[in-house]
Amino acid sequence: MNVRLIVLFLLAMAVPALAQGFAGLGGDAEGFAMPERGRALIFPRDHGAHPAYRIEWWYLTATLSGADGHDYGAQWTLFRSALKPEEQPGWQSPQLWMGHAGLTTATKHYSAERLARGGIGQAGVGLTPFVAEIDDWRMASRAAPGSDEITALDVSAGGGGFSYRLKLDATGPLVLQGDRGYSVKSDKGQASYYYSQPFYQVSGTITVEGREVEVTGEAWFDHEWSSQPLSPDQTGWDWFSFHFDSGEKLMGFRLRDQGPGFTSATWIGKDGVPEPQPPGALAVEPLAFENVDGRKVPVRWRVALPSKGLDVTTRALNPKAWMDTQVSYWEGPVRIEGSHPGRGYVEMTGY
Repeated sequence: MNVRLIVLFLLAMAVPALAQGFAGLGGDAEGFAMPERGRALIFPRDHGAHPAYRIEWWYLTATLSGADGHDYGAQWTLFRSALKPEEQPGWQSPQLWMGHAGLTTATKHYSAERLARGGIGQAGVGLTPFVAEIDDWRMASRAAPGSDEITALDVSAGGGGFSYRLKLDATGPLVLQGDRGYSVKSDKGQASYYYSQPFYQVSGTITVEGREVEVTGEAWFDHEWSSQPLSPDQTGWDWFSFHFDSGEKLMGFRLRDQGPGFTSATWIGKDGVPEPQPPGALAVEPLAFENVDGRKVPVRWRVALPSKGLDVTTRALNPKAWMDTQVSYWEGPVRIEGSHPGRGYVEMTGY
């Protein structure tokens, strides 16, 4: 069995954990560190990996306008999943890595996946300078000395029929989600550590079927880690990140169950000051569905946050934006219409 097959075999064993973690943060948590309310996040340390925790990801979405007059969306994600909490060198490392990249046009959605085993230099996250990478996909800091490591990033990835090279420059601060970075995921108290950088301005190029297009736009970066599983009745999540034309922003999610689900949201002012909303304050309602990869998937949403006068609907750039990966899900850019127009991204897992 060659090295590639060994990596694939080990990752295949961990895919259920990655899938559960991607939808709701973790598998078997025995022996792993657990999130604690009140623990302060410290940077740049917490931009890096947290191998004592079961599941972690670094996640970027970008809403883009092309010089050709068309809209696009780009996604870059690096996942880490641990087989056990004790780090070891080389091939003994329990860290498994998976990368996803996507590019969305109005007529087609492209996706690609990379798999790697930790400890052999194929994938990982480093600090000072910050770099997250798997194979030749990279998210690398070019921040000025003395600035936060992810203030400026170069991001690149590609797959069959697509690639992109993007420059990201933050115009606002990091945002701690939930209670100063402690993000609750259910009424039973499951939680993660979670922060965002939602203030990137983007420039660069995308390549679609050999055609290069200059693009500009906005991007949103999330970093999240935990060891706690979903509640037994939770089946997946619907996640929203919105850039409003007013300069304000919203992160919101619903973890689905047999009832109305568990919702959480953070309203982000133009100055970057977060206003965490209480559980249940965010209301989300699917308005239209599409048959995507044999699944009935919501592709138009109503999203409301009465405390902020927010009542909007989303319109997908491409309703067929399905990530055809081992852990498959819907992910794509949307236009936002209603009380607070703008653009954003929606991610839906577990359908």
